[in-house]
Amino acid sequence: MRFLIIQTAFPGDVILATSVAEKLHQYFPDASIDFLLRKGNENILENNPTISEVITWDKSHHKFSGLLKIISVIRKKKYNTVINPHRFASSGLITALSGAPDKIGFNKNPFSFFFSKKFNHEIGNGKHEIERNHELIRHLTDDVPAKPKLYPAENDFANIRKILHHQLHSEIRNAYICVAPASVWFTKQFPMEKWIELINQLPASFFVYLIGSKTDVALCESIQSQVSPGRAQLTRNLAGHFTFLESAALMKGAVMNFVNDSAPLHIASAVNAPVTAIFCSTIPGFGFGPLSDQATIIETKLKLDCRPCGLHGYKVCPLGHFNCAWSIEVNELLGSLQ
Repeated sequence: MRFLIIQTAFPGDVILATSVAEKLHQYFPDASIDFLLRKGNENILENNPTISEVITWDKSHHKFSGLLKIISVIRKKKYNTVINPHRFASSGLITALSGAPDKIGFNKNPFSFFFSKKFNHEIGNGKHEIERNHELIRHLTDDVPAKPKLYPAENDFANIRKILHHQLHSEIRNAYICVAPASVWFTKQFPMEKWIELINQLPASFFVYLIGSKTDVALCESIQSQVSPGRAQLTRNLAGHFTFLESAALMKGAVMNFVNDSAPLHIASAVNAPVTAIFCSTIPGFGFGPLSDQATIIETKLKLDCRPCGLHGYKVCPLGHFNCAWSIEVNELLGSLQ
């Protein structure tokens, strides 16, 4: 039996789709389960024992010719079943032309009329995204979705231990907090001034690591430069330093991880790390909330007619006030440490 899972969207979407691989592996332990994702996200699936092969598609260069090449590669592998949680045309075309007898996806995909089985994907119906994805394979497994999972290796944890060893205060070497302040979308991002206020109020017994991708370095540098002098000595900017799995290893050992509605939230879920997730313009009801055993959701207490303003957020607040973020009190975040 040969399965292919297709998810070529953002890292968070790939992480959530690992729940499909986990469940398939439970029921088909001897099957080959491959995964197609966009180039740059392949580190997410390293060391994953449920995945036989990771296939990458470079969507940023020669996208159309690359698409044809990927389709050719997939057809040669003669998959029995292609499972496509991605709801956009490119992945739909890959699925349609895969040659697999069983092609499964969501009816929102423009090429879903080629699928052998298609299912509704409804945002805001009370289901988490892993539950919606599980609908694609429920007929092959059972009614209970698996949780997403990442597999940091020993070398990932070793790299983190090196960082911890160089903290200024050895007595707090094992007590640290991660703050992931950035998001692709501005209206999903807790304001920089609020992050600074939070970090300044964190107990001095905790070291603080600012984490994120290379594109988040400037924001993290700005935050670190503006925290109080005493707190600055206990804060380090690690944005852009780590792979996905090294970040997962760091977050797993944290006392708390403060995140937006973004990829670090899903990293925390996939290693069952403690997390406080802040929802600004988006809402947990969309189905992308935290899945960790120790999870706190923070959102405005105001009844805003404009919230949510969209599924993915915007580059600026459409109404200019961004009250969904500014109205959140830092004390609410601090409460998750108690």
